[in-house]
Amino acid sequence: MPNNNFTAALLRYRVMANIVGVLLIVLVLIGLPLNELHRVNSGWFPLGSSAQSTGSWISQNLGVAHGWLYMIFLVMAALLARKARWSIPFTVVTLLSGTIPILSFWSEHRATKAVRAANPEAVSTS
Repeated sequence: MPNNNFTAALLRYRVMANIVGVLLIVLVLIGLPLNELHRVNSGWFPLGSSAQSTGSWISQNLGVAHGWLYMIFLVMAALLARKARWSIPFTVVTLLSGTIPILSFWSEHRATKAVRAANPEAVSTS
């Protein structure tokens, strides 16, 4: 029988890593370009156009949501790091991964693999 506390900590971390990762990708690859590309070429997404307004909305709202959810991600990652007894460098890379698009997915995979390898009896593989 898996250790439910360990499994729950890993699950909470994985959920937050994926939420933060998806929000950051949408923010950086969709919201910010739509909102800011009028500065590069005013013909692409003119200021006040529906595309620029959508980008502005995404940038403002998902930016704030990502910031708050990143704080939750930090707490979940720190709790898992403590429970799994990760090294300081491993923990720091994991904590910073929520700030770089796509990196949180790699980091989540890396952390899950490390936790499962170190505690095969404690964590289910589902």
